[in-house]
Amino acid sequence: MGKTNNLVIVESPSKAKTIGQYLGPGYTVKASMGHLRDLPKSKMGVDIEHNFAPQYIPVRGKEALIKELKTEAAKADTVYLATDPDREGEAISWHLKELLNLPDDKAQRVTFNEITKKVVKDSIQHPRDIDYCLVDAQQARRILDRIVGYELSPLLWKKVRRGLSAGRVQSVATRMVVDRENEIRAFQPKEYWSLDVTLNRVGKPGSFVAHYYGSPKKRELENEEQTNAVIADITGKEFTVTDVKKAEKKRSSAPPFTTSTLQQEASRKLGFTPKKTMMVAQQLYEGVEIAGEGTTGLITYMRTDSLRLSDEAMDAAADFIRARYGKDYYYGSHHVFKTKSGAQDAHEAIRPSHVELEPERVKSSLTTDQYKLYKLIWSRFLATQMANAIFDTVSIDTECAGHVFRASHQSMRFPGFIAVYEEGRDDDGEAVGSPLPNLAAGDKAVSTKNEKAQHFTQPPARYTEATLVKAMEEKGVGRPSTYAATVSTIQDREYVIKQDKRLAPTPLGEIVTGLMVERFNDIIDVEFTANMESRLDAVEEGKQQWQSLLSEFYDGFSKELKDAEEALEGVRLKVPEEETDEVCELCGRKMVIKTGRFGRFLACPGFPECRNTKPLVERMPGRCPKCGSGMLKRKSKKGYAYYACEKGQECGFMTWDVPTAEDCPECGQTLFKKAGKGRNKTFCINENCSKFLPEDQRGYYKKKTAENAEAAEPAEEAEQKPKKTAAKKTAAKKTTAKKTTTKKSTTKKKEA
Repeated sequence: MGKTNNLVIVESPSKAKTIGQYLGPGYTVKASMGHLRDLPKSKMGVDIEHNFAPQYIPVRGKEALIKELKTEAAKADTVYLATDPDREGEAISWHLKELLNLPDDKAQRVTFNEITKKVVKDSIQHPRDIDYCLVDAQQARRILDRIVGYELSPLLWKKVRRGLSAGRVQSVATRMVVDRENEIRAFQPKEYWSLDVTLNRVGKPGSFVAHYYGSPKKRELENEEQTNAVIADITGKEFTVTDVKKAEKKRSSAPPFTTSTLQQEASRKLGFTPKKTMMVAQQLYEGVEIAGEGTTGLITYMRTDSLRLSDEAMDAAADFIRARYGKDYYYGSHHVFKTKSGAQDAHEAIRPSHVELEPERVKSSLTTDQYKLYKLIWSRFLATQMANAIFDTVSIDTECAGHVFRASHQSMRFPGFIAVYEEGRDDDGEAVGSPLPNLAAGDKAVSTKNEKAQHFTQPPARYTEATLVKAMEEKGVGRPSTYAATVSTIQDREYVIKQDKRLAPTPLGEIVTGLMVERFNDIIDVEFTANMESRLDAVEEGKQQWQSLLSEFYDGFSKELKDAEEALEGVRLKVPEEETDEVCELCGRKMVIKTGRFGRFLACPGFPECRNTKPLVERMPGRCPKCGSGMLKRKSKKGYAYYACEKGQECGFMTWDVPTAEDCPECGQTLFKKAGKGRNKTFCINENCSKFLPEDQRGYYKKKTAENAEAAEPAEEAEQKPKKTAAKKTAAKKTTAKKTTTKKSTTKKKEA
């Protein structure tokens, strides 16, 4: 029997390298580098009149790669199309089959949920045909987005500004940010008061703080008058303990990661953007060179909405937990999480491929970002199979003059999964309270201190990238493969900007959203978009014909487009300028924010009479230690952030240290902290303060200057150094002379 020659085509070179090592001789593994065939960029490329027929062409610039793959495919006995295991990967495999003219019996589709030697070899042994329902679902999505983008964007160019774009999902995501901003603007704060009393037990040691609860039913103190009335009622009177509740509280681990929750947690705990999270996760999935292990795929496929875990993975986690932490820390059986209804559930949840490859074991082989994300995924997965955390809780109600005050406390009895991992939160965590004395019903106490405080309800917070992804998932806008790209796109288009790590709409984003809401309400409607995602899922399941879906959509869309063009005839929407408090020093006008080729900047609104511009700066908390003015964040010519007084040269103060909102308890000046992620320790830079921390003790790396280096050198070496330099200069002159002579000689020969 002759030697077999098989071709395996994957999407990326790193994946090709990993799989090539696993398969060995007889298999040639090549990378397609993504799509090799797509709709043209210069025109729509969709024949709407003829059943939405797409016009695919080879991707420009990939001619040499296509030729190489055709040559390799012609020599191969079997071509395994091993692109990513999702709709887009299926479509890429289909495009490869068409582009390389592969007959059905020669083209075999294989997918890898994890890139391990066992899974890769098993998958190659069990290939399948291309799933055309998946291909159709991807085609329908691609053509939908192409129609919306290519027919709607020109309208935005004519009515708002050239170069704008609209998209089915990105426009809805922008609207969500705009709607949240409008909620914040419309919010009316409501006053309320809190009242705490410090109670001392009568006849026994021990004090505790109790919070006003009600009279006796739960009640909120709405103003200072009500608060003062309660204080008047309880002043000088005894408190009686009316109820003591002790209980055991169990807390289960969070479920394993989906694409959405991974992006959210990486944002909270690591400060990663969704785009960065997916890029690093892709590297971990495709394979990393691990010392002693070779090239290894460290995690399962990272685009998933499923909470399902394989029995094999849960068994491995159980063995690891019992061996490392003891049997008490194991959940006791497979901890299975239910995937939410409506999820595609095509792949497992995101988990480590080999739980025995602990983060610390592979740390030396990973980049810093790879290590951080791998540790997050590994810890979360292991925690899912660990025992519940157990807490002891106590709640004490005390009564005085008909008013109930409550104190509570929670202490951990058994950490369980918390020994490995605890989920981050977007809001404030649950208060555990201070430890309480051992009280019983009927015990007496007296108040030694009352503390009242005024509060106001707060508007909903602006979205962070993580909470926007969470909201998109909850509302059914987009799918795991689109979250990161959507959040990135709306910022790249400058419909949304990030301020203090939160997303705010720009005037441009609000104008475009307003136009879309008025004229294209279906496209920008959250419910409509979520329903469209469900219909695309139906195409994937073979329940909906993709051309009919497009036809139904286009009938309504084309009518809205025509109506909008007629209604906006002769209308040009002006994007309002963002006015700032920065004053133009040349003419005294308040400067505005404009957008140019290199991003946003400050400009004088008096253009062209006044052409003053400035870089856009961020206002920081704290005060200038020199003159007490505000602090601004600026960038040096090399792009490094520094912090300076808002008065500029008039004051002259600047520092590399970051100003904080905290004041020094000794001198009252603003405290600073060292720049960099995770740097939270504050210090005082006032030289006259007892808390002053000298610059050389703040932990910064000091570069050796020429003077320092010479000062550190022995005298003999310092004396020899100029001689060496002089010798080098002499040698350099000789070399130059030789080159010149040679060049002249060559020139003479040519003339001859």
